[in-house]
Amino acid sequence: MDRQYLTEREANSYSPLSLAFLGDSVYDTLVREYLLRQANMPVAKLHSAKIKLVCAEFQSEAYDSLSDILTEHELSVLKRGRNATGNTVPKHADAAQYRRATAIECLFGYLYITGQNQRIDQLFSAMMPDETEAISG
Repeated sequence: MDRQYLTEREANSYSPLSLAFLGDSVYDTLVREYLLRQANMPVAKLHSAKIKLVCAEFQSEAYDSLSDILTEHELSVLKRGRNATGNTVPKHADAAQYRRATAIECLFGYLYITGQNQRIDQLFSAMMPDETEAISG
């Protein structure tokens, strides 16, 4: 399949929750690859480490560190994602954390759909804890 990236204008026409839908998968895949590259370990341990990095609480904390290094346009995408209203909030997160996590996913979806893979890698690297911390938690 030849991937056709969207222009910024086209990507802006999508709802923030639609972008977050895609961004959730992009982020999850990056976390899985990141953990796999850290160490060859049993799948159960990989899964436990992944859960800590894809949860709303972790993503909400990353929101603060990312907001300082985003471009003006990226910040507006992040805020659109944060302000989007969804139907449910998971039991393990409060509404504010969930909205900030959705914002991160919206940004990753936006960057992915516009073909900004190098920027995704930069932001993802800025979010991740040091290697031993990621595995030991």
